[in-house]
Amino acid sequence: MMKIAELRAKTKEELKDLVLSLKKEQFNLRMQASTGALENKGRFKEVRRTIARAKTLLIEEPKAVKAKAPKKAKEAAPKKTAAKAKKG
Repeated sequence: MMKIAELRAKTKEELKDLVLSLKKEQFNLRMQASTGALENKGRFKEVRRTIARAKTLLIEEPKAVKAKAPKKAKEAAPKKTAAKAKKG
């Protein structure tokens, strides 16, 4: 079973190749199951989950460090002073 950290270390092309090879393996496992030649039934689950992990990484946005502009303080309306408040 491949850990997510191992998959993150791969490039997009490597992930695509991995998904393709796992799909082929999944097909072969289905054929073995139908003929009764399958020995390791747990491999279905491992292959399915690894495919899902790889596909998730393929659609994920790369976490780029973005320089955010500092937040500007909202310009407050000039406060009325006590003298101006009485006049108007």
